[in-house]
Amino acid sequence: MSIAYLGRESLRQLKNMRAMIFTLAVPLVMLLAFGGTFGGQGQVDTVTHLPWIVVTTIQVSAYGGMMAALSQAFTIVTERSLGWNRQLRITPLSGTGYLVSKLVAALALALFSIVVIVTVSMVLYHPDLSIGSWLLACLGIWCGVVPFALLGILVGQFAKPEFAQPLFMAVFMGMAVLGGLWVPLQIFPAWVANVAQAVPSYWLNRVGQLGALQSGDALTPALVLAAWTVALGALVVWRYRRDAARG
Repeated sequence: MSIAYLGRESLRQLKNMRAMIFTLAVPLVMLLAFGGTFGGQGQVDTVTHLPWIVVTTIQVSAYGGMMAALSQAFTIVTERSLGWNRQLRITPLSGTGYLVSKLVAALALALFSIVVIVTVSMVLYHPDLSIGSWLLACLGIWCGVVPFALLGILVGQFAKPEFAQPLFMAVFMGMAVLGGLWVPLQIFPAWVANVAQAVPSYWLNRVGQLGALQSGDALTPALVLAAWTVALGALVVWRYRRDAARG
């Protein structure tokens, strides 16, 4: 039953047009706005040594993937308010199966967002980057959104319906700014960049850049994102067990 539920939950997320529009509209508008400014092939970022349009596309893709992963919070808040999660506990579906289904659904939606954004960029701006580099960049970003999917699940487990959207926006906005997903961190004071290295969104952006470069230290972002994944995963399991104990 866990496998069947996992498949249905993932398909339900991908068929949710409202969620699709929510997770794609803003990133695509950002891509069109910033791409028009940084779309020139001759413009190269002096920090990453990548064409600016590639840097912009990676930022927007990470932004869209993170938004898609975190948006799982709203689904869980709604299910909790309706008592659906309590109903599921009396079925053969295991707690692990339920949590994994939410994680997989979030990753499926995130992958869709990342692929659409990169494809639109490639069609409109023809970035000077090989297909292999794009694939590595997309794979890095997609793997990097795992802790955000867990964070979305955790927010959904804690938030009440009336506070879900403000909490989501506070978490999302903070991650987006500190991750350099809106504007490059170079324009901020040095201390902001130092603080940013403690949050996973900074490394989500970085792992996409490293994939595009096909070089550099990929171990550090992988370890930081893995540490966030383990910590958030433990909190998600703890919260689920606590809710299950309450009945």
